Amino acid sequence: MIRSRYLRMSRAVLLGSTVLAAAAFADNAPSAPAAPVIRVSAGTIVGLVTNSAKLPIAGATVTAARVDGNGIRATVSSSDGIYSFADLAPGAWSVTVQVDGYPDVVVPSLEVAGSKATRHDIVMNMPAVLPSAPALAASQKPAAQADPTARAKSSTQTESPWSALVARIKPAAPAVPTVPEGLQAPEPGPEVDTQTPFANVGDIGWLNGTTRSPPALDTKFFTPEIRLDLNYLQSLNHPIDHTIVGSTEEFRSSEFQIEQVSFGGDFHWDNVRARFLSMFGMFATTTPRNDASGAIGQWDLQNAYRYFSEANAGYHFDVNHGLNVDAGVFVSYIGLFSYYNFDNWTYQPSFVSSNTPWFFNGLRVQWFPTQNLKIEPWLINGWQSYAKFNRHPGFGGQILWIPSNNVKLVFNSYSVGQDNLPCQANSNNGQGTMDVNCQPINGGNPNASAGSYVGAGPRVNYANVTRVHEDDSLLVKYYDAKGLGGNGISKMAFSLTVDFGCEYGGGVHCTSGPNKEEFLGVMLYNRAWFHNDLYAVTIGGGFMNNPGRYLALTPPINGATAASGSPYFTQQPGQKLYQWDSQINFQYMPKNWITWWAEGTFRHSSVPYWSGQGGVTPPGGNNGSPASCVGGPANPLTGQCNVGDWFPDLRTREVILGGGVMVKF
Repeated sequence: MIRSRYLRMSRAVLLGSTVLAAAAFADNAPSAPAAPVIRVSAGTIVGLVTNSAKLPIAGATVTAARVDGNGIRATVSSSDGIYSFADLAPGAWSVTVQVDGYPDVVVPSLEVAGSKATRHDIVMNMPAVLPSAPALAASQKPAAQADPTARAKSSTQTESPWSALVARIKPAAPAVPTVPEGLQAPEPGPEVDTQTPFANVGDIGWLNGTTRSPPALDTKFFTPEIRLDLNYLQSLNHPIDHTIVGSTEEFRSSEFQIEQVSFGGDFHWDNVRARFLSMFGMFATTTPRNDASGAIGQWDLQNAYRYFSEANAGYHFDVNHGLNVDAGVFVSYIGLFSYYNFDNWTYQPSFVSSNTPWFFNGLRVQWFPTQNLKIEPWLINGWQSYAKFNRHPGFGGQILWIPSNNVKLVFNSYSVGQDNLPCQANSNNGQGTMDVNCQPINGGNPNASAGSYVGAGPRVNYANVTRVHEDDSLLVKYYDAKGLGGNGISKMAFSLTVDFGCEYGGGVHCTSGPNKEEFLGVMLYNRAWFHNDLYAVTIGGGFMNNPGRYLALTPPINGATAASGSPYFTQQPGQKLYQWDSQINFQYMPKNWITWWAEGTFRHSSVPYWSGQGGVTPPGGNNGSPASCVGGPANPLTGQCNVGDWFPDLRTREVILGGGVMVKF
């Protein structure tokens, strides 16, 4: 019996070897000259084999056969479930996937085109984890014991010796790898989403201050985000120290600079939320210097916070269309434009955006009572401040309404905050000193020039000065070709922002008196997209009127910051300041994740403010005392720096030309 089985096996192997040898001989045998061959570009079939839990299946046998019977190919899926067939002749091919113990999956026909890849993913009807080999054997054993005679007959009648030999040497299928649930792709949303906020209005990437790029990678646990912003700027004032002042976006002239490098993203698991985005580049220096709150108390808050722009965590409640409660540092959209230039219509926004907060530190609640409405109150340390200036924190909020794909309304309010140092630099107690009660350096004269000291004015207790501010924006898309514009206009839209506010209490007043402090600003931009959103051109600008100069950005004269102040540009109650600007911006957007841009900006100020050719840096560099005169003490009678001392070169006009590239994943 054993001998006869061995003989049958040997004959089968010999038969197979003979067939293979004959085939090889036939291939090498001389033949008649063949007709010329017309080569056709081959195509490819590629795909992913997964189970019902969307986990990849390794070791699946995948067979591709031409529907006309003129070709067959086979492969095995890789450890990550990928299979591929290269160099396939164009035409219809069927694909069959086999995994031991489970039903085959057959794709009757896939059309293969020359020089192109056809992707087709295949889902096997099987559980997330394959049964073990003993389990499979156990499940098959009763059937084998039920009728061993029938099994023997079936084997004798249907299995050839060659197939029996192949079955004996065939390796077992490898175990299916498991992917942690947190690293799996999120479940696809419903075809019609009636729950997620703003999902019902379609694409809102056209909005000013809103990113247009979808996530390049997303998982159930983490959505990464990467931003890079590089620029080259040229001030036509040609400052010798290459310093640009009065902006929160443009800082250096005639140099290539890295504005932003950020890594981070959103964490989300079981309703727990967190967001972190690092901040490197120019922003890591220029943003903290505009916050004076670090001068209150101890610990170096500016260095503690400078290397991240967002760091907050909280919880999502399934209330209405969502309720988020978060604490930490989060971005502010007062002024409409985003802190991140990639999201904006222009690189340099007008004053009502550039001079208003980019971040808050505190508690935020986001409530979506409907799919198109967000109500967001804040309880924060203060007006773009890491710390709290005085006794009162800031309180504010946002109401955002996007009723359709064509309209956005946003209302931002701020109040209660006492956002001044107890006394400005250059008080009546001496140059650079601080006191609770101090006199305005302009003596209450609103027409006093920058740096003047006109004598004693009404006393001001800055610790009791309260700030209020309102910022409202309207965006309208008034033309949309809906993909039919060809090389012409794709879309057209405008944004209008109006800001007004004031400070009151402690000796200053909103609307009258010598110590008047108020703010009024407007900006208007119009944007047109071309060639199916490949290009865009934006034209606009704005103005601000800010008696008291409390929202003017302190020029970095001799290294001055918001905390130190400068005797060369004082910011006292009643001092007048009126500025206006205009921009024209061109953007080239070949992909959703990159923007090349070029821009020209003109800015005007009612008092000398912008860097001139002489710059704002003393000879030999900063002297370490930005609140003092360079070259000697101030005149004790006038409070002015002496004529023989060094003075910065400040101008009333400035033109900046620039360009750069921004990337966001």
